[in-house]
Amino acid sequence: MTPSMAQERGEPLLQSGNGAAGGGAKGSPPPALARTVLKVLMWAVFLTWAAAIFFYPTKPAQAAFEGWMAATKQSLFGITGSIFLAFSAPILIVAALAYVYISVFPSDHVHVEKNKLKTLCFRLWTFPVLVDGPFGVVSAVEFIGIVLFIVYVVYSMTYYAVESVSLISKFGQISLTYSELLLYIIGLRFGSVGLFCMAFLFLPVSRGSVLLRLIDIPFEHATRYHVWLGHLTMALFTLHGLCYVIAWSLEGNLLGELAAWKEIGVANLPGVISLAAGLLMWVTSLHPVRKRYFELFFYTHQLYIIFVVFLAFHVGDFIFSFSAGPIFLFMLDRFLRFWQSRAKVDIISASCRPCGTVELVFSKPASLRYNALSFIFVQVRELSFLEWHPFSVSSSPMDGRYHMSILIKVLGSWTEKLRGIITDAQEQGRNGSESETGRITACVEGPYGHESPYHLMYENLILVAGGIGISPFLAILSDIIHRIEEGKPCMPKNVLVLWSVKKSNELSLLSAVNAQFISSSVSDKLHLDIQAFVTQESQPPLEEGIVGDDQKATGMFVKNGTTMSGLVGTGDNFWAGMYFAASTLGFVLAYALAQAYYVRRFNVFAWWHLGLVFVLCMAAGVAFPGGLVVLLWHLSEKRKAEDDRWDAAAAVPRAHDGEEEAEQTTNGADAADGGVSLAAVKTTRYGCRPQFEAEFAAFAEKAGGGGGGGAADVGVLVCGPPGLQASVARECRSHNLGRRGGRRRRAGAVFHFNSHSFDL
Repeated sequence: MTPSMAQERGEPLLQSGNGAAGGGAKGSPPPALARTVLKVLMWAVFLTWAAAIFFYPTKPAQAAFEGWMAATKQSLFGITGSIFLAFSAPILIVAALAYVYISVFPSDHVHVEKNKLKTLCFRLWTFPVLVDGPFGVVSAVEFIGIVLFIVYVVYSMTYYAVESVSLISKFGQISLTYSELLLYIIGLRFGSVGLFCMAFLFLPVSRGSVLLRLIDIPFEHATRYHVWLGHLTMALFTLHGLCYVIAWSLEGNLLGELAAWKEIGVANLPGVISLAAGLLMWVTSLHPVRKRYFELFFYTHQLYIIFVVFLAFHVGDFIFSFSAGPIFLFMLDRFLRFWQSRAKVDIISASCRPCGTVELVFSKPASLRYNALSFIFVQVRELSFLEWHPFSVSSSPMDGRYHMSILIKVLGSWTEKLRGIITDAQEQGRNGSESETGRITACVEGPYGHESPYHLMYENLILVAGGIGISPFLAILSDIIHRIEEGKPCMPKNVLVLWSVKKSNELSLLSAVNAQFISSSVSDKLHLDIQAFVTQESQPPLEEGIVGDDQKATGMFVKNGTTMSGLVGTGDNFWAGMYFAASTLGFVLAYALAQAYYVRRFNVFAWWHLGLVFVLCMAAGVAFPGGLVVLLWHLSEKRKAEDDRWDAAAAVPRAHDGEEEAEQTTNGADAADGGVSLAAVKTTRYGCRPQFEAEFAAFAEKAGGGGGGGAADVGVLVCGPPGLQASVARECRSHNLGRRGGRRRRAGAVFHFNSHSFDL
């Protein structure tokens, strides 16, 4: 890191306020009543929407729905508009209210956020209920959600099955047998339940969704929900298709029905194409396939466009509108990400550390906000135009206003090729060559992650990492140290780091922390203990004395023309809300014009054609009115970045005057006042793994103050492979249950478990 980068420190925005003026933080806060009213209104709309879906199979709900359609189908939008208002508009209303909420009520500072730790909801989110099993580590809230979806599917299909039997008995003389008719009806019901599940499928996969930000679910957690819902949805759609295939086979007209593309009614061939695309995505997303053939998984997942479009052809506009709302939110997010990802980002430094890890330092505008728990998606066009890989941010926002860094461990072909480009460029640099073979054209999406800085909300914090999983915790350590140095809000007083690595050369990653020296003023307020475990070496290597001194090679600088864009992730709330409003109104207006001047004028009646019109209107609303807002947003960000550059350039001469003196006196002063280095607080053990029970018990003893007072809150963050996450979650659960059950605990501590995805 260059000296100029070290001088860029600025106060990061802990809250999700807008980029213009901090979301009204300087003025008097809006009344608590308004906040409560907004919360209640959002929950009321969401729960009403969920209840409408849950009880849709029942006769009272069907009667109410028929009455609603009879009252509204005479409008310009017809039956499609009636269904959209009932089943898609509510989630869009919640999203609109969410933009108002996060703009008017930005998150408070850390000492206020600490109150969240005492709420029942927060404890349910952070208490692991299931540790082993197909779902991995599951919190109490996640477990409740899983149970509700299982109950919904079982309840709906049971209700439909009973209703189908009674319905068949009412049919007169028809050409179908009892079995064929039953298969038709059950297949139809599988499809309708799958359509409702698909409405939830697209909500968690929208990376920058305002709904995820509202309830503070980071994308790496939301991805798990998308996977679970994907399995459920595709299982239902597969059973839907299988019922019809069996029925058509019994009729002896399988091929004819598969190729049928009806004008009135459901078009079978588009359904076959949509299901085939879905099955390809489903099979390649299974863990064994994804782990060994990530590129295959990634490329086949682009078939989601075929899946959605041909589903609209298959069922027509009015059935498609049952799940159109969440799909529209996904389209909004995808278009914004597409716009952001076109920018080629300047790389301040690209280097390879001796331990084999690649470090990339990206240029970013000062207005781009993130916290130490954030992560970004990176594309390198020399390696692939389609592949994007997520990486945890290894730098703290306190490290500098104009850069953001990540650490990448070489684990596969993509990372191996990236390291090869950098090492070749460094070798050419030593030889004085200026060949273009070492160029890196990088694009970045994000940052994404937690809205709240949970690592700053606990007085007692345990960080458990496996290998390169230390990357986000390097950002956390730097963030905590800098904030204490500068007197910023920061709760942690006791921090324990448990870090497992295979080889001792990986320990040198600790030198990536920007704050390498802890002054006495910080050490008086922060007790930091770093326990490193080298599992595949039984004794220290001969060069142990220099193992922590990671002298990385000089980084290559790549000028691509721009800094990171702040359009997604923690972007400006005002512009994000304007983009949502313009796109939604544009979609409604486009569909109204299409109905008035195309559908009715030319008597368009084919279901698949109406489905195509509906999808095109959704896309037009996002691309044109929404695209105009994004363009204005981009120009605003560009102008803001130019102003920041001028301010930074004006500050350079003043900073340079005291630079040499500061460099000469800082280390000496820190050493004189009794400060310590990070290496001094690190203890390394060889040939063993951490014993979480003993480590947690000792930390709980310290956190509980030897048994006096109430139970202390202990935040436990883990970043590593699933096995490590399961072990830590199991220990957190046993400590919490043990404390409540009155088992042997001399000091009480409540452990809050929070997993962090392992970098790909």
